Amino acid sequence: MERFVPRFDPRRTGLAILAPLLALAVAAALSSVVLLVADHSPLVAFQEMWNYGRKPEQVVNILNKGSGYFLSALAVAIGFRMNLFNIGVDGQYRIAAMFAAVAGAAVTLPGPLHIIFIVAVAVVVGAVWAGVAGLLKVYRGVSEVISTIMLNFIGAAFVAWAVTPQVWATLENNVVRTPTIPESGWFPGFSWSGVPEGGTQTVVFGEIYGFIVISGLVGIAYWFVLSRTRFGFDLRATGSSEPAAVASGVDVKRMVLTSMLLSGAVAGLVGMPILLGAAHSFGSQDFPAGIGFTGIAIALLGRNNPVGIAFASVLWGFLDVSNQILDIQGIPKEIVTIMQGTVVLAVVIAYEMVRRISVASEQRRVLSSERTVPTDPAVDASSGGAK
Repeated sequence: MERFVPRFDPRRTGLAILAPLLALAVAAALSSVVLLVADHSPLVAFQEMWNYGRKPEQVVNILNKGSGYFLSALAVAIGFRMNLFNIGVDGQYRIAAMFAAVAGAAVTLPGPLHIIFIVAVAVVVGAVWAGVAGLLKVYRGVSEVISTIMLNFIGAAFVAWAVTPQVWATLENNVVRTPTIPESGWFPGFSWSGVPEGGTQTVVFGEIYGFIVISGLVGIAYWFVLSRTRFGFDLRATGSSEPAAVASGVDVKRMVLTSMLLSGAVAGLVGMPILLGAAHSFGSQDFPAGIGFTGIAIALLGRNNPVGIAFASVLWGFLDVSNQILDIQGIPKEIVTIMQGTVVLAVVIAYEMVRRISVASEQRRVLSSERTVPTDPAVDASSGGAK
């Protein structure tokens, strides 16, 4: 039996790349208009952002931010592939990080086991919190959009109550945070050192979170499960056409619940790069709100593909870091927020345009192939031709 080998389609790949590039171009153009209205040069602003963002110490910050953004977008993408809109990633990641920090500080284990224990707590808590929305949708028909939004507020309120000196936190140097995790629960990172521009001595530019490796492995697992397993096929089939999935024997309720649990489990990992790599305790200032909503934009920009999401995460981290130089240059840093918001709007329009181009191109290809199909000689003979 001949083994099936996927065929590379340059036309389809080109269209897939065209959409995000078109969205970025639109965002840059609109941001340039805003800068011109504010009497600032777009070229100067973009050049300053590029020069600042490519400095080694800033590249470290970009990669560290990108690791969390990547996991957040993957959590959202799992729901998207199932045609579910998990808006609760923000609440899921914060409540998971808080429980993981408290549990990690309360136990003493050997190094690797301690890290595994903390990560396991975060995964379980994130999955359970997302599972509430899954159960409500499966057994009560409650939209996951409504339930996850409400669970975000409930989770934020619970975290605000739990991270107080009266419950699980302590007050140190006027900062309220949970007890510090022992060093056995710290995830080692990668130091980036080198000779700075114009310098003569080697300096350490910063430390990249070691959990970035785990983030990459989660991305590979996401691709493998969704693209190379029966479960992934059932999940995508259910998201594309629920009636067709039911007809083929897929348990839709089970798939909905499983997808929400998986999405929440990945969301629980979002705070691990910071918790295990830098903070080593939970405090609201280290785990800001909004990362879950950023994940929605990055998942859209990356088209739910792990490679696209990785590039989009780095881009978003670059925009977050490089906007600091704009204030110094007297340029409103809010221009970056405008650019990020414009990307989200433009990417939806760009994908629809590319989809229509792809459909029209496919129709032309089918019509062209029908015209070039060789005719049956028997048919020619019956119509007067020689057989």
